[in-house]
Amino acid sequence: MAVIINGKDLTVEEVIRVCRGMEKVEIAPEAQKAVNKARAYIDKKLDEGAIIYGLTTGFGKFANVFISKDETADLQKNLIMSHTCALGEPYEQKYVRAAMLLRCNALSRGFSGIRLSTIQTMVDMLNAGIHPVVPCKGSLGASGDLAPLSCIALGLIGMGNVEYKGETVPAAEAMKKEGITPVELVAKEGLALNNGTQMMTAVGTNVLWDAMHLQKVADIACALTSEALHGITKAYDHKIHDLRGHQGQKDVANNLLTLLNGSKNAMDVQPTKVQDPYTLRCIPQIHGATRDAITYVYGVVSKEINAVTDNPIVFADDDEVISGGNFHGQPMALAFDFLKMAISELGDVSERRCERLVNPALSEGLPGFLTKHGGVCSGFMIAQYAAASMVSENKIYDHPACVDSIPSSGNQEDHVSMGTTSARTAAMVLDNVEKTIGIEIASAAQGIWLRQEIGESKIENLAPATRAAYEFIRTKSDPVDQDVILHDELVKFDEMIKDNSLLEAVEKVVTIK
Repeated sequence: MAVIINGKDLTVEEVIRVCRGMEKVEIAPEAQKAVNKARAYIDKKLDEGAIIYGLTTGFGKFANVFISKDETADLQKNLIMSHTCALGEPYEQKYVRAAMLLRCNALSRGFSGIRLSTIQTMVDMLNAGIHPVVPCKGSLGASGDLAPLSCIALGLIGMGNVEYKGETVPAAEAMKKEGITPVELVAKEGLALNNGTQMMTAVGTNVLWDAMHLQKVADIACALTSEALHGITKAYDHKIHDLRGHQGQKDVANNLLTLLNGSKNAMDVQPTKVQDPYTLRCIPQIHGATRDAITYVYGVVSKEINAVTDNPIVFADDDEVISGGNFHGQPMALAFDFLKMAISELGDVSERRCERLVNPALSEGLPGFLTKHGGVCSGFMIAQYAAASMVSENKIYDHPACVDSIPSSGNQEDHVSMGTTSARTAAMVLDNVEKTIGIEIASAAQGIWLRQEIGESKIENLAPATRAAYEFIRTKSDPVDQDVILHDELVKFDEMIKDNSLLEAVEKVVTIK
C-alpha cells in the first residue's frame, strides 16, 4: 500500500513506513493540481519581468543582485552545487529517505512554485531505492538544512553519489539503470529543493518514533528490577497519581501495576521496608515526565512534517510571492533539545537502578555484583561502569543546541537555530539510553535468576508480564554463572530493545500504554 502525499496530512507513522519499510509513495491528484497552478503563476511572473527573491535575484547577501531571465537556470544549478558542502559521515539510509519524503510532501502542498515533474523525479528515486549520499555535518538549521538538502538535490540533477542496492555509485548511473531522467532545474527549483527543515525533521522523527517505544521498555526494565529487588507496588496506586494529574505519570503508574500484577516478589507491602528509594518509588513521576515531553514533541513533529518551510512562498490565488522565514528551524530545535533531555532521564534513572542491583549494600540481599563467585568473578561490576559512562556522556550531548547561534551570509542570516545539531545529538542520546536500559534489563534478569539460585524465590513467582519478558530474554542470553565476555551478552540486550522484540514479547501477555 502506497503512502499518498498532499502536503497536509502525512503522519509520523507513514514517515516510518516509507523510511524504514520501503513503502512506495504517490502524489495525490489534488496536490498535482496545486503544484501545477503555483508553477504556472511563477512562469507568468517571470514573463512579466517581476523581481522575486531567488528567482531573479541572488541568495542571502546577494539578494540585491539582479539575475536576468537567461541566467535563471544557471542560478539554480549553481545554488545546488555551491551549497553542497556538507561533511562528515553519511546519514543512515532511513534519515535520507525520510528527508526525501518530507521534502516531496512539503513541495506537493503547492506553495513552492516547483514543477510537478521535478517532485515526481524525487518520488521515483525514493521508490526505486536511490538515496543520495548526505554527509551529516554542515547545517545551521536557519535557511533550513541548506547543505544536506543540497546533497539530495544534487542527486536529483544526476550529480554526486547515491546509495543504490547496497553500493555507492554515481547518481547518473543509478538513475539510468532505473530509467529515471535527471532534472534540469529551472527558475525557483533549486531554492525550493534546498530551503527547508526536512533533514533535521527526518532525523528527529526517527528518534521520536524510537523514543515512543523506548518509554514502554523503560517501564518494563523498572518492573524487572522491582521483581529482583522486591519492590513496593503501593507507590503506584492510582489515588496518588490522580492527585497530581499529569497524564504521563498516571500512564506509567498504570503500566507498572499492569506489569507487576500477580507478582509474589514485588507487592503492596514488604516486611523488611516501608518504602523504596526514588529510583523505584518515583518512576511514575520520572518516566511520566519523559512521556509528557514525548507527547509534546509528537505534536510539534506532526505539524512540521506537513509544513511549507521554503522561501519565498508562492500564493498564486493572492497574486503574491512573499519572502519570509518558515525555513528557520527554531521550533524543531527546541523540540528536539527537549526530546533528548527527556530521553536522557530514562537513562539516568536506569543507571541508578543498575547500581542498586549490583551494589551489595543496596541490593536487598542479592550476591554482590550479581555473581555467586565474588572475588574470582567480577560479575556485573563493570556493566554498571559502562552504563555510568554513557549517561555521563549524554550530559554533554544534552547541552541545548538551540541556545547557540552564529551569524552567516555576511550577517544577513544573523540568528540560526542549530536544529539539525539538536536532532543529531538526540539520536546519540537515544542510542546511549537504549544501551543503558539494556544493561539494566540484563542485570535485573541476572538478579531474578540469582534469587532462585540462592533459594529466595522462583521464576514462577514473577508476574505474568515480567515472566514473559524473562523467558524471552533467556531465549537470547543465558544467566551468567561464571564470568563471560560480557560485551557479547550486552549487545544482545541492545538489539532486543532496538528491534522491539522484547516489547513485543511482553505485549503478547499484557497491554501497556
